[in-house]
Amino acid sequence: MAASRVGTFGGGILGKPEPMALLVVLQTTFLLALLSLRTYQSEVLSEPLPVTSDSLTVSISSTHQRLHLQWNVHNLPYQELKMIFQIEISRINTSNVIWVENYSTTVRWNHALHWSWESELPLECATHFVRIRGVVDDAKIPRPRFWSYWSSWKEVDVRSSLGEDRLSVFPKDKLVEEGSNVTVCYVSRSHQKNISCFLDGVQIQGDQLDPNVCAFTLNNVPFVRETGTNFYCEMNQGEIPEGIVLFVSKVLEEPKDFSCETQDFRALNCTWDPGSDTGLTKHPSQSYTLFESFSGKKTLCKHKNWCDWQVTQHSQEMYNFTLVAENYLRRRSVSTVFNLTHQVRPMNPFNVSFKNVHATEATVMWKAHSIGNNFILLCQVELNSEGKVIQQHNVSIKVNGEYLLNELKPDTKYVTRVRCANANHFWKWSEWIGQNLITSEAAPSEAPDVWREVKSVPGCLMVTLFWKPLPKWHANGKILFYNVVIENLGEPSKSKLLSIPAPANSTELTLDQGSYQIHITAHNSVGTSPASVIVIPGDLGNKEVEEERVKGTEDGFSLSWKPQSGDVLGYLVEWCDHPWDPLCDLQWENLGPNTTGTMISSDAFRPGVRYNFRVYGISTKRIAYLLEKKTGYSQELAPSVSPQAVMSNLTSHSVTLSWKDYATESQPGFIQGYYVYMKSKAKQCHPGFEKAVLSDDSVCCKCVINDPEQKTLVMENLQPESSYEFLVTPYTSVGAGPHGAFTKVTTPGEYSYTLMRFLLPLIFCVLFITVVCYLKSQWMKENCYPDIPDPYKSSVLSLIKSKENPHLTIMKVNDCIPDAIEVVNKPEGNKMQFLGTRKSLTEMELTKPACFYLLPTENYLGPGPHICFENFTYNQAASESDCCGRVTVSPTAPPSQLELLTSPENLLKALEKNYMNSLEEIPAGETCLNYVSQLASPMSGNKESLLTNPPLPAVCSEYKMQMAIPLGLASPPSSESSSVSSITLLDQGEHHG
Repeated sequence: MAASRVGTFGGGILGKPEPMALLVVLQTTFLLALLSLRTYQSEVLSEPLPVTSDSLTVSISSTHQRLHLQWNVHNLPYQELKMIFQIEISRINTSNVIWVENYSTTVRWNHALHWSWESELPLECATHFVRIRGVVDDAKIPRPRFWSYWSSWKEVDVRSSLGEDRLSVFPKDKLVEEGSNVTVCYVSRSHQKNISCFLDGVQIQGDQLDPNVCAFTLNNVPFVRETGTNFYCEMNQGEIPEGIVLFVSKVLEEPKDFSCETQDFRALNCTWDPGSDTGLTKHPSQSYTLFESFSGKKTLCKHKNWCDWQVTQHSQEMYNFTLVAENYLRRRSVSTVFNLTHQVRPMNPFNVSFKNVHATEATVMWKAHSIGNNFILLCQVELNSEGKVIQQHNVSIKVNGEYLLNELKPDTKYVTRVRCANANHFWKWSEWIGQNLITSEAAPSEAPDVWREVKSVPGCLMVTLFWKPLPKWHANGKILFYNVVIENLGEPSKSKLLSIPAPANSTELTLDQGSYQIHITAHNSVGTSPASVIVIPGDLGNKEVEEERVKGTEDGFSLSWKPQSGDVLGYLVEWCDHPWDPLCDLQWENLGPNTTGTMISSDAFRPGVRYNFRVYGISTKRIAYLLEKKTGYSQELAPSVSPQAVMSNLTSHSVTLSWKDYATESQPGFIQGYYVYMKSKAKQCHPGFEKAVLSDDSVCCKCVINDPEQKTLVMENLQPESSYEFLVTPYTSVGAGPHGAFTKVTTPGEYSYTLMRFLLPLIFCVLFITVVCYLKSQWMKENCYPDIPDPYKSSVLSLIKSKENPHLTIMKVNDCIPDAIEVVNKPEGNKMQFLGTRKSLTEMELTKPACFYLLPTENYLGPGPHICFENFTYNQAASESDCCGRVTVSPTAPPSQLELLTSPENLLKALEKNYMNSLEEIPAGETCLNYVSQLASPMSGNKESLLTNPPLPAVCSEYKMQMAIPLGLASPPSSESSSVSSITLLDQGEHHG
C-alpha cells in the first residue's frame, strides 16, 4: 500500500501541479532541523561541567587536625543544581590514596562550597594531597550524567613551617575520649635512629613512615589523671626530652533519673544524675541546658545535677522538658513529659514535739505546710530504737497532726520521725524530720540473775555472791543499789541486810556451818525488782564427779547432761572466760528444768585454751548440787613445749627416760601420747621403733606411746660404750610438739660397770675414814705423834732443885744432880767397832730407847725404876736396846761419896777420862749406865730417903731429851773389880738439826 502511496504520490507529482511536492519538501526539512537541534542539545549537556583547579583551596586547623576545602562551580545552567562531589586524599604521595568520600550538596550560583576532613595522623607528620570532581545529581538534567574531570592535586605540607627544632612531637594538646585510638608521631631533623619514645614512662615502639618521621598508634587510651597523659621522646639519654600532653576525658554520659517536681506550684526543680565528670585541667566539664518545647523557652543550668524553672501563675499544666548535656567531644540529651499537679513533693514538716510522756506511751505532734485548699497530705510517723524501726503509722492531715504512741518500754530512748506526701496524686515523700523521745522509768521487772562460789574453811564458809546487771528492758531505769538479805534458816529471827551500791556485781560473805537463805533485789528510783533466792546449806555434800572431755567448735561448746529423776527448778552451767587469770571472770547460764543440753558460746573463747565447765542441778529447795564436769578446747593446737627427758639407771645395755615433771593440763590441746626419738650409729631400729625423718632431713628411730599418763620408758638392748641421743615430744589431735635439742648419753662398758660397783663403796669408806680422822685429828695427834715438849714449859723443871737458881727455866747439865750413877757390864757379846767406821746411830737398828736406870746397890737383883731419854728428833741413842750406864752406889755410902758420884761434874769427868779407851773396843757384853734421880720415885723426898727406901722395880718412864751429850765425854775409869763399860755418845758431826 505504501509503496503504492509512494508510487501514487510519485505519479501525481509527475502528472499533477508542484504545490504538493513543495509541502513534502518542507516537512522533510523541518524534521531534519528538529533532529539536528536535539542532537546539539544532547551533545552540549553531555559535556563535563567546568571545575577548574584554581577554584579549590585547602586550609589547615592544627588544633583539631583538620583540612578545610573550599571550591566554586561556574557556568551553572540553573540557579540551583544538586550535585555530587567526589573527594580524594592521598598521603606522602598521590598514589597513596587514604580517603575517598562522596559529598552531596546543592550548588548555588556564585556560592562557594565547603567540606572538612579530620586526620588520624597529625598533619605535621606527613604531606597530604587533595583533589575533587563532580557530577550532576538533579532531575532537571536528563540522564545519562557524567563525572567532570579531576581537579589538579593540592599539596598540603605543614612540616615546612615547623621551624628549626631538632625533634618535634605531634599533636599538641590533643583531646580525646577514654577508649579512643590516637596516633602520635615525632618529626626529626637529624638522621639519628636511636630516638626512644615513652608513654607515662613506659617505652613503646612505632612505625617508621620515613627516615625522619615515626608514628605511634595508641589503642583504647585510658583516663589516667585530670592533668593528662605524658608522651615524650628523647634522642640521647640525658638530653631534655620533647613531648606532648594527651588529654583523655571520661566519656560523656546520658543524664539519668531526670525528673521535675514542685513544692508550692511556684517553681519547678529538675534533678538528674550527671554521671562521670568529663572536666580536665585545660578543658571545662560538660554543660547542661534545659529546654521546654511547649513554651519554647530554655535556660542554661548553673549546676551539674539540678536546675530551677520558674512557673508562671495560670500557666500550662503540661510540660515537656529536654535536658541537653554537651562537652567538646559529645552531646547527649534526655526528655520528660508530666502534669504539674501530679508531681508535687510537699515541704518538710516542722515543730515535732511530745506530750503526755509516760513509761509505756506518749503523744507526738507536728505541723505541715499547706499546698492548697484542695490538697490533703498523707504523713508517715516512724518510731526507731537502736537503729531499728519499731513502729510505723500513716496519718492524713491538712496542716496540724498528732498520733498516740503506745507499747513503749520504760526508760528507753526512741527517735520519732515524720514525713508527708501529696495524698491526691502520690509522687514523693518529703524529707524526714525527727525528734528524740525518752520514756519515764518504772520498777525493775525481773529478778537479778544470781550465782555463788562457796569455799569451805575450818569453822566457816566463804561465800562469794555474783549477779549479772539487769538488761535495760528489765531494769526499766538506772539501778542505784542492790539489797542482800541473809537469813539463818536455823534462827530465822537473825537476819542481816547488806546494801551494795551499783555498779558492783559481787560481794563476799563469811557464814558459819549453818544453812542460810539469801535474797538479792535490785532498786532504781521508782521501785524494787523481784527477789532472787539462793540457799547455802551447812553441809555442801560435794561428791566426786568424773571429768568428761568435750570438743569445741567455732560456734562454742555443745554440752549435754542426763536429766534428773527428781523435781528440779532448773540447771546451771558454770565456766570461766579467762581460766588463766586468777580472777577467772566467772560466767554462768541458767536453764529450764526440761533442758538437757545447751550451746555455750563467748567472744572470749580463744584457741589453745582449756575451758572447764560444771553442770549444777537446782533443787526445789533452791540448793545447787554438782552433776557433771566437762573440759575441752574451742580449738586444739599442737603442743607448744616439749618435755625435757631425764636419764637414770644407766647400764651398759639400758637406760631409763623419764619426764614426770611435764604438765599436760597446761598444754594447748589434749595430750594423746608421746613420740620418743632415738639416734644412734646403728642402722636398724630396736623392736617397737620405726624409722622416721625429721624436719632437718635427719633419719632416726621413733617409738609411739599412746598413753598420755606414761611418762617413763626403759630403753633396752643398747650396746656398751655407745652414744645415743633421745628426744621426747608430745602430740595432740592437731600435731606434735616442737623438736628441741636431743639429750646425749653414752653407755658404760660391761667390766667397768662391775668394777664401779666395788670401787664406789671402797672410795666411800676411805672418804669416810678420812673425814673421821680429820675431825679427830687432835686426838690422833695426841695419841700417835704428840708434840715435842717445850723446854720452857716442861714439868721436869718444877721438880729440879737448882743450887744456884731456884727459878730455873732451862735444864742444863750442870744444874742436874743425879742421885746415883752406876755403870754395869752386861754379858759379853759381839764387840762393836765404832772407831774408824764412824757409823751414825741412824744406821743402826734401834729397838729400844737409851735409858738411864736409877737403881739401888743393896740387894739389887734386877732392873729397877729408870728413866729413858729418847730423842727422836735427832734419831740418836746411847746404845742399843739396853745400853745404859749404871753407877753402883752403896746404900751405906756416906753422903759425900754420893755427892761425888752424883755430881754432874764428877760424872762428866769420869766419863771423859776413859772415853777414848772405851771407844777402841766395847766388850760383847752390853754396858749400861744406871742414873738414879729424884724423878725415879713417885714419892716425894730427899736423896736420903730415896737411898734408904729404894723403889720397887718398875717399867722405865720415858723422857724425850732436847739436847745431845757433846762428843768428848769420857766413861768412868775401869778396873778389874768394877768392870765399867764405855757409853756410846753422839758425835757432833752426826748431829742433825
